[in-house]
Amino acid sequence: MRNWLSPAFVVVMALGITALPTRGQEPSKDTKPASSDQKPATPSEQPKEESSTTDHTILLGGQTIPYKATASTTLLKNDEGEPTALIFSIAYVRSDVKDPSQRPIAFLYNGGPGSSSIWLHMGAFGPRRVVTSNAEPTPPAPYTTVDNAECLLDKADLVFIDPVGTGFSRAVGKSKDKDFWGVDPDIKSLSQFINIYVNRNNRWNSPKFLIGESYGTFRSAGIANYIQSSDSMNLNGIVLLSSVLDLGTLEFSVGQDMPYVYYLPSYAATAWFHSTLKDRPADLPAFLDEARKYAANDYAAALMKGTALSDAEKSDVAKKLSYFTGLSEDYLLKANLRVTLGQFRAELLRSKGLDAGRLDARFSAPMYDLLSEDAGADPLEIAIDAPFVGAFNQYLRETLKFNPDRPYVAESDAAGDNWDWKHNVRPGEFPVAPSTEVDLIRAMLGNPFLSVQVENGYFDLATPFFATEYTMDHLLLPAKVEDRIHLEYYTAGHMMYLHDADRAKLKSNIASFIDSASKH
Repeated sequence: MRNWLSPAFVVVMALGITALPTRGQEPSKDTKPASSDQKPATPSEQPKEESSTTDHTILLGGQTIPYKATASTTLLKNDEGEPTALIFSIAYVRSDVKDPSQRPIAFLYNGGPGSSSIWLHMGAFGPRRVVTSNAEPTPPAPYTTVDNAECLLDKADLVFIDPVGTGFSRAVGKSKDKDFWGVDPDIKSLSQFINIYVNRNNRWNSPKFLIGESYGTFRSAGIANYIQSSDSMNLNGIVLLSSVLDLGTLEFSVGQDMPYVYYLPSYAATAWFHSTLKDRPADLPAFLDEARKYAANDYAAALMKGTALSDAEKSDVAKKLSYFTGLSEDYLLKANLRVTLGQFRAELLRSKGLDAGRLDARFSAPMYDLLSEDAGADPLEIAIDAPFVGAFNQYLRETLKFNPDRPYVAESDAAGDNWDWKHNVRPGEFPVAPSTEVDLIRAMLGNPFLSVQVENGYFDLATPFFATEYTMDHLLLPAKVEDRIHLEYYTAGHMMYLHDADRAKLKSNIASFIDSASKH
């Protein structure tokens, strides 16, 4: 689903308004305004770009910022000049800047794979934000949207991108959507879009940033390496929200113990939040430091012993795991000290008849089958899907004046279910868990000024923070290079911006990062 790895993979492995002629992201000469009665192109017709630009203002940090919003599709072509896809994007460009080439620009997307960018757009950084309830379901329509005080337009121009098969992005010509559903074609198509946007809008001299969430972080590492090596386009910075670069860190496979180690501190955070601990400490960060230390040392060593672990040792570990997770020692012993994510979410609040959230463990929902071993649907999805999709469609079609007679695909299960996970695999090579760690290593070594900031939610059970810490610590980069990677933490989940205090903190952290990475 949307901005995270689909559960299927884990199982098997974001005003005065006046419509004006387009300006900001200038369309090609073939571009025509979007209309609700446009007929879909037949295979023999040349696909056309569409565009709508509107003027707006927003008050940020005490200053009124005028900007142009351009909702448009951009045509991609192959090496033979044949059309392959139309990529939908929404660009917000500050309109009172004399020299845009000196202004930072950020390209943003969610993940999935198979997700559009509405979550980062309407939840975190766009000019308008949908109001949702904190850690509980949002009431039904009419939904409320407000000017977003945490919008990043005071620091950078913003371009929200929808990959093929999501939003209004789709394959054209002889291509099919599934041709773009894979690690490598996804990286290439979004890199191509970025190159086209930079060329059309004369932004080669602008400080450039990628802001991706979940699988979007996996994508960002790949894009950074690709556009640097193929297009000689160096980035100033990458923001990784709820990061995963090595998908193997999320997969509970038989014989592989490390994911249990990576998840223990996140289990501890969840148990702390829901007050299921026998002796709940007051200091969460200190408690998580204790969990990290135990996970990396005694717990990892015990799991390494496998069946050689004695009954006494096993009992001691179960007692300590119960202290951290709130699960009973009996349950932990029956689980052989190895509790998968689905099992943990189901067991933690079973006595209350609730499933704990995956994307944000602060959320919970009624448990249908009280005897189930694994948790059901993610409570976060139940809580926010409809508000985001409803509010975005209203905003897009009414405010931005982009209203084609097609549904906006917020998330595509088809893309996620049919994703090609191979990445830079050579013939005859043994398959391994998909990873873009090497891409980030190459990008950082090849660009001595590239900075990376990693945003982590303590209550994120989809991309646990301890796994991210492990990944960043094991890139084995030289000290001077590793010093360009910074980690930040939030008391929320995967989409930390759903929590008001953390959204403000996230804006402040990223704004400072953009300022710092834009300077020589």
